Amino acid sequence: MRVLTLVAIAIVLMLQYRIWFGQNGLQDLRELRQEVARQAQANESLQQRNQLLAADIDDLRTALEAVEERARNELGLVRPDETFFRLIAVDEQEPDT
Repeated sequence: MRVLTLVAIAIVLMLQYRIWFGQNGLQDLRELRQEVARQAQANESLQQRNQLLAADIDDLRTALEAVEERARNELGLVRPDETFFRLIAVDEQEPDT
């Protein structure tokens, strides 16, 4: 009975050693959690960068549209394949008699 108890204790100690210090043990788990935290932080910074780039792209698209609109309205420019018609409102006043 005593030998069986010693063998059981030895097995438990060996398994505990593997859990705490062995491959895929708690040390590896701790390192993996730190790596996940570092990666999450890197992902966050990259997402912020992507949002800034998307905002820049939207600004450039809007700016190009704004420039084109100003060129059309203020300078009367048209594209080569377009025909431009300007309608001028005529004030209808009664002639002086």
